[in-house]
Amino acid sequence: MDATILMLLLQDGVVNGAIYALIALSLVLVFTVTRVILIPQGEFVAFGALTLAAFEAGTVPGTVPLLLALGAAACAADLIEARHALDARRALHIALRDLVLPGAVAALAFLLGPGKPNLALGIALTLAIVTPMGAYLHSIAFRPLEKASVLVLLVAAVGVHLALTGLGLVFFGAEGSRTPPLSDAMLPAGPLAISGQSLWMIGLTLAIIVALWAFFGLTLLGKALMATAVNRLGARLMGIGPSMAGRLSFSVAAFIGALSGVLVAPLTTIYYDTGFLIGLKGFVAAIIGGLASYPAAAAAAILVGIIESVAAFEASAFKEVIVFMAIIPVLLWRSARADPVEDEE
Repeated sequence: MDATILMLLLQDGVVNGAIYALIALSLVLVFTVTRVILIPQGEFVAFGALTLAAFEAGTVPGTVPLLLALGAAACAADLIEARHALDARRALHIALRDLVLPGAVAALAFLLGPGKPNLALGIALTLAIVTPMGAYLHSIAFRPLEKASVLVLLVAAVGVHLALTGLGLVFFGAEGSRTPPLSDAMLPAGPLAISGQSLWMIGLTLAIIVALWAFFGLTLLGKALMATAVNRLGARLMGIGPSMAGRLSFSVAAFIGALSGVLVAPLTTIYYDTGFLIGLKGFVAAIIGGLASYPAAAAAAILVGIIESVAAFEASAFKEVIVFMAIIPVLLWRSARADPVEDEE
């Protein structure tokens, strides 16, 4: 390995780390607000990529009927949840959110999909289809368990992941898909050639980080999420509903996941189950960051990307093993620093 190869590997690692950073940020957000380790985050990535690929092919993506089904199931779950305080206004609000919204998005997809919408419109439709799925999954699978332990929530997350993976196979099949890059430009930088797609990925990642900072620091909803993350009971006493906070955090996570799929689809072929591996590497970064700090998770994601890139060059057969082994010394270090906890009798 010479200096040029090292610079190429670092460039590749930073680009991959940008995607892992987005995944890690969404995992930290959902975990701090709801205590759910969102294993299905990878499915949002795959659904985003495959949905955009379907629009590029001039077909209606399979996520459209999935969105309608999830919306109907969420509507039933929301009506059951609110049955003791249900009035006409609340019922109308639930119907608009869970039935009319996905219906309108589906109508646009059926209207514009066969005509091969341009890239910008296809991305907008993709985000509009995948983003509401986060809130619907929260209503269906996780809100009834909001008082359960983290272990129970983890089991539920695994179940949702397996269900979405199976549905992905049903709706998209076993064939993989790729999409055209957001930019075909190539910028020379010494011995390197930086692609426009790489700049888009890094730029959008930085934009998402800045947007999250502004959202949490400047908006009322963002401050409500932060309050829920810091003290769930205190936030509830101040009138911040945990259901609202959970639904919003899942929606943001689904949006980030779909955007990550749009960004990564031009670089590699995406299959119905590809998102799990991408999400797992984002989870490694989130764990290294402590599942609590957004800057630490983003920095750890860049580190994971660089480790993966170097491992692919030095020992490609063990690339995934080396990446996942990086979590072991971090866990050992955190365990050594933690105060001992005595069992209560």
